[in-house]
Formats: sequence, structure tokens, C-alpha cells
Amino acid sequence: MTNASHTVKAYDADLKKLGTLVVQMGGLAESQLAAAVEAVAKRDSDLAADVVKGDAKIDALRTQLDEFAINLLALRQPMAIDLRIIVSALRISSELERIGDYAKNVAKRAVALNQAPIVRPVTAVPRMAGLVQAMIKDTLDAYISDDAAKADAVWLRDEEVDDMYNSLFRELLTYMMEDPRSITACTHLLFIAKNIERIGDHTTNIAELIHYSVKGEMLKEDRPKGDQTSFAVVDKAGA
Repeated sequence: MTNASHTVKAYDADLKKLGTLVVQMGGLAESQLAAAVEAVAKRDSDLAADVVKGDAKIDALRTQLDEFAINLLALRQPMAIDLRIIVSALRISSELERIGDYAKNVAKRAVALNQAPIVRPVTAVPRMAGLVQAMIKDTLDAYISDDAAKADAVWLRDEEVDDMYNSLFRELLTYMMEDPRSITACTHLLFIAKNIERIGDHTTNIAELIHYSVKGEMLKEDRPKGDQTSFAVVDKAGA
């Protein structure tokens, strides 16, 4: 989170506090996603409702972090790496808020899904979410330790999330074609899966920001993307 000490010790304390706020936000976002997916898997509408309410905590932390970072910019007039740290924290807070929003969306869909009969593809959602949760955890670890290499590794894993989403997308479409009674439940699952895939995208954005904060430059490669659902064609065999 910080790479050097300053003559003014209060400045070090301020940067540390900023990093702590980012990690707190990240931890909340990660737990919100875990609870939302648990609500889907266990058909627990009460837990889903708790996730929806809990989003306000992430929003409040984002407001606190943004105000603190803006005050730091005005008070300290940072240069070089300090400026990157503060600007990156501001942008990361925005990404984490969006992750919280998508977790809330998953929880809302879980409540609706619980009103429909159980469909087999629901078991694929926790597997996909588990991959994204691991990405969030590793990204936060990379942020805490200023580990650009670890952040880069997370950045590359987004393609795996897209591949899993593509597979689930095709499975759900095939399932709906074979059994029209499953259309309502499968539609909710499609939206849930898409929200989780988007969380993966925002996590990848955070990994890019960590790389920038540590290295002073953005990643030069294009992000590997595997979401092909806009072009998907599904027949009775699921091809």
C-alpha cells in the first residue's frame, strides 16, 4: 500500500489509513458476494435480504474513503508514487462499490429464484462464484503487499471466468429449450451468472490499478476476454 517513509509521520499514518479503508471495503465486498451465492445455493431468502441491506455499508465506506483521499490530495499535494497510491485508491473504491452492487443484484435474483422450482444448472453458480471470490482475495492480498506480479496473475484469470460463464450460458439455454417450464428459473440464473462475471471484470480492473500503483505504468497488453455469449448459437445438442 505504501513503499516509503515520509519525514512527516502523520503522512505515513494517513496513507496507511487510506489503505486500510480500501481493504475494509474489499473484505465487505468479498463477504457480500459469498453470502449472496450462499443464498442462491441454499434458497435462503432471509440471507439474501441481509445482503441487500448490507450494501449500504459498502456505499458508506466508499464515501468515507473518497472524502479522506480528496482531503489528502488537497492537504499533502502528493507527487510520484504517493499520488499514484491515492488516485488508485479512489478508483479502486469505485470498482469495489460496483462489486457490492452486483452482489446485491445476485441477492435480489436469489429471492426471485427461490419462488421457482429448483433447476439442475444452479449448482454451477457456486463454482463460478468461487473462482471470482478467489480472485478478489488474491487482489486484496496483492494490494496489501504491493505485489504487482500477483495482481497481474489475477488479471490473466479473468478469461477463465469468461469461459465458465460461456459454458453456463449455453447449458442454461439448452436446458430452457428442452424444458420450457424451467425458463423462469434459468432466466434468473442467467442474470445471476452475468452479475458474477461482471464482478470478475471489476476485480480485474482493480488488478490493473494495483499494477499501475506499484509500477507507475498501465499494463500494455489487451485484457484476455472470453465472453462469447453475444454470438452464442445453441441447438438441441447444446452446440
